[in-house]
Amino acid sequence: MKPRTRLSLACLLGGLCFAGFSAYPTPLRAESSEAGKAPARQGVVYKIRTGDKLSVRVFQEDELSSQPRVDSKGTINLPLIQENRISGMTVNEAERFIEATYREGRFLRNPQVTIIVEEFAPREVTIGGQVKIPARYPLVADQAMSLLDLVGKAGGFTDTARGTAVRVTRILPDGSTFTQIFDVSSILRGRKDARAEDSSLVLEPGDIVFVPERII
Repeated sequence: MKPRTRLSLACLLGGLCFAGFSAYPTPLRAESSEAGKAPARQGVVYKIRTGDKLSVRVFQEDELSSQPRVDSKGTINLPLIQENRISGMTVNEAERFIEATYREGRFLRNPQVTIIVEEFAPREVTIGGQVKIPARYPLVADQAMSLLDLVGKAGGFTDTARGTAVRVTRILPDGSTFTQIFDVSSILRGRKDARAEDSSLVLEPGDIVFVPERII
């Protein structure tokens, strides 16, 4: 059965961005109260991504309703207003953006747009290197997966892992990449100087995590 979901800003998390990853759409963090403990699992605001199939409906304007798929440029093609880049927006933001576009183009005086995600594009993160089960792991659309969560799913570090230098590479909208290093071992060992942000990074689809080998 195809997943159907209607998402709104009611599920908004108080996400914070941190140095180095602020160039992306703001990453959200699952909160963590104490070092050494896994972040609490909670819902996250869903952001539309390339490959999603949407149902876009305009109230009392049936001829403007359509079911576009977000293309590789992050845009959808809609009647009258043509291409609109909505990748990276929440559903609510995309609705308001399309309404404004219809108004500003003087096509509709008071448009009321509703968007439903009909099909989610595949969402995976990859972890490799010195973990026990290197693989691709699926992301649930409305649930956060932290860096610590992913390491756990991968069976934890091997005996030769350098867990103080876990690399996370993210693909930016323009196709370039950005890499940052996180100290996950200090969190797992409950060190007092451990930084919560090193485990609470919320992963995004396409992120690549690599755990290097420790030099003995």
